[in-house]
Amino acid sequence: MGMSRSMFKEMVGVALQSIQGQALRTSLTVGIIGMGIMALIAMVTATESLKANVRQEFSSLGTQSFTVDRARSGGMFNGRRVQASEPIDFREAQRFKTACQEDFDVSVSVFGTGMATLGRGNKRTDPNVTVQGVDDLYLPVSGLTLAKGRNFTSAEIEQGASVILVGQSVVDKLFESWENPVGREVLVGAHRHVIAGVLEARGTTFGMSQDNQILMPIAGVRRQYSDQGRSYNITCTVSKAEDLPAAAERATGAMRVIRGDAPGEPNSFRVRQSNQLVDTLLEATDGITLAAAFIGLITLFGAGIGLMNIMLVSVSERTREIGTRKSLGASSRAIQTQFLVEVMVIGQLGGAVGIALGLVIGNVIASYFETPFVVPWGWVTVGVVLCLLTSLASGYYPARLAAKLDPIVALGRE
Repeated sequence: MGMSRSMFKEMVGVALQSIQGQALRTSLTVGIIGMGIMALIAMVTATESLKANVRQEFSSLGTQSFTVDRARSGGMFNGRRVQASEPIDFREAQRFKTACQEDFDVSVSVFGTGMATLGRGNKRTDPNVTVQGVDDLYLPVSGLTLAKGRNFTSAEIEQGASVILVGQSVVDKLFESWENPVGREVLVGAHRHVIAGVLEARGTTFGMSQDNQILMPIAGVRRQYSDQGRSYNITCTVSKAEDLPAAAERATGAMRVIRGDAPGEPNSFRVRQSNQLVDTLLEATDGITLAAAFIGLITLFGAGIGLMNIMLVSVSERTREIGTRKSLGASSRAIQTQFLVEVMVIGQLGGAVGIALGLVIGNVIASYFETPFVVPWGWVTVGVVLCLLTSLASGYYPARLAAKLDPIVALGRE
């Protein structure tokens, strides 16, 4: 015999009154479930924010670019020291640009130093400014834009003129907010340079500022810093995304000839497409997301066991109440519904608290690394469903136990 709508509403009302009357027990149960959901949502929110930042940072490169650089930079891999591959020198980079510039846009750049100090009057930056040597195509090919001023001219690039483009962090340290830095002189080390333009602010990536840098002509970097052992980076862009594979093949063939790689031998350099780099980084964060989900599920499993124990104790303590209700005509199904409603309400309260705290904590972590604010709606939905399933799984047995109690026996218990 089915339960009428009015009977169902009455059982829901009784369940809510019971929850309200056991505030301490309800709070503890909500806390147990909330901790599990909080761990899951917080970790997932932080990793989703990291993913959004990766996509945002590399979206400026688009899907029409690829880079050519040295095969490996050296260091420790799998507990073993790996020797760096032969660098791509200036002559090789220029030969590549000459050979391929009619097929696609080619920009050559080189790292100068990461410990430069800039000065103006009595103001100095910390010795942590990055200096990058670039050509006149570097800005459009790399997806960078200028907030003020102009780009380098071809003549300045060829002559290695003492002009630079500066990041916003450098401007903030050397100039007042009302001053225009364009056209002003600054010291880079012991050399005077004129600021031609200011780069658009880009914020931070993985906790590292993208604005604490300056760009100068390649010839200027070669003159001011030693060129010994430096490896040049080459960035290429095509007009259409579908032309990218063919362009990458063309670049590979040209560089093999320039580097003198023998037929059958592996490349002495690497060609990386921007979308492949993004995919690699996102795969790394996927592992973190899976680990977070695993931790959250384990915590929820423990919360489910705790919830079942609490409901069993509740059934044991409320046997006289159950007996009274059954003696007054309440069916076993009505009693079971009452307890299931109780456990489901408690579970969803715990889920709501956990999701809210998880979003706050996850975005606080994200803000520390200056990555975007996100709400992972898919995982929020997963959290709600998990709370519902955990509640049903944990509360079904105690509800059935309560429904099967004999009213005479229940009324006779102290």
